[in-house]
Amino acid sequence: MLRPRPGTRSVIIQSLLDTDLYKFTMMQVVLHHFPGAQVEYKFKCRTGGVDLARYIDEIRAEVDALCTLRFRDDELDYLRAMRFLKSDFVDFLGLFQFNRRFIGIDAQRAPEGEVDITLRGPWLHLILFEIPVLAIISEVYFRRTQPSYDLGEGRRRLQSKIDLVRTVDSALEFKISDFGTRRRFSAQWHEEALQTLKREVPEHFAGTSNVWFSMRNDMTPLGTFGHEYMQACQALGPRLRDSQVFAFDTWAKEYRGDLGIALSDTYGLDAFLRDFDMYFCKLFDGARHDSGDPFEWGERLIAHYHKNRVDPRSKTFIFSDQLSFPRAIEISRHFHGRVKTAFGIGTNLTNDVGCEALNIVIKMTECNGQPVAKVSDSPGKTMCKDEGYLAYLRQVFGLAPPVPR
Repeated sequence: MLRPRPGTRSVIIQSLLDTDLYKFTMMQVVLHHFPGAQVEYKFKCRTGGVDLARYIDEIRAEVDALCTLRFRDDELDYLRAMRFLKSDFVDFLGLFQFNRRFIGIDAQRAPEGEVDITLRGPWLHLILFEIPVLAIISEVYFRRTQPSYDLGEGRRRLQSKIDLVRTVDSALEFKISDFGTRRRFSAQWHEEALQTLKREVPEHFAGTSNVWFSMRNDMTPLGTFGHEYMQACQALGPRLRDSQVFAFDTWAKEYRGDLGIALSDTYGLDAFLRDFDMYFCKLFDGARHDSGDPFEWGERLIAHYHKNRVDPRSKTFIFSDQLSFPRAIEISRHFHGRVKTAFGIGTNLTNDVGCEALNIVIKMTECNGQPVAKVSDSPGKTMCKDEGYLAYLRQVFGLAPPVPR
């Protein structure tokens, strides 16, 4: 059972490891290649009709508590044992502490019921904020709106998922992972769900993106890089059109073939396939799907591997876009025998307890004074604060204009 550290009050985030692994892998690249980068992130709640402003004082208090945490020696030892994390980076983490002045939390400047959360400062010191801050907002909201909630419904739903997974033919080699830290119902439920999966269906449970729970429960930590890394390279690379190639090259320079799952949807699949040439097809272990139709995405990527004389059966496709367990099984069966598949399930695992989960994000909007953007294959996921820059980005990458909703 999740308990606070001895001598501390019960706060939501009790360890700086309570975040996703890809934050550390990206942070190491920032330390080694872009230590002077300055960035901005903005919070957005995509769920309509949610009044977060009434909880702003509690959110602020939890962020204040987050900014008092430091990495413990056993946590640093756990990170140091990971083959891809370098000693100088872990030494840097030993000195790391969140700086409260880099994050502004305001309700007065936002529309009624909303909160304005903006992070500005050195990327190296901001990159770890996103996941714990989102987890704080989600848990504060649910413990205030559902103060006496019985997790019995969540346990029943989880058991039905486990029963479904048990019906899957072992030849399918179906594997699921947890990607649900940022929108979880609570830290306690998150860990309970992971422990249940590990106990009940260990042959189908690959691990978790959450580093703290992986350390506490002897699970495999999973992750490579996210959209913010690709977006920042729009400002950090030699020119905008080459920013995707620059991002892949820089990643390969840092990890030398390790952590080889490429994110495919920062500029849409067409742009990804244009840049993901034979060199990257051979170098990277596979790709991650995070927007658009997963079946079309997989078919096109398989054809792309064949075109570049690479056997797709040697590659791994990771699916992580708003997955449910039935959807993941359907995708797995569709691609069985043609490519290796894995599935990162987020909200449907960590916040499927009978209440509507919040769709909340914190996205990078600026790097080194320049707007940055993600252009998604899914409506509603594109986010940019500068429409002129977004139009220019579409032009540079040869992207079609957005379809009116």
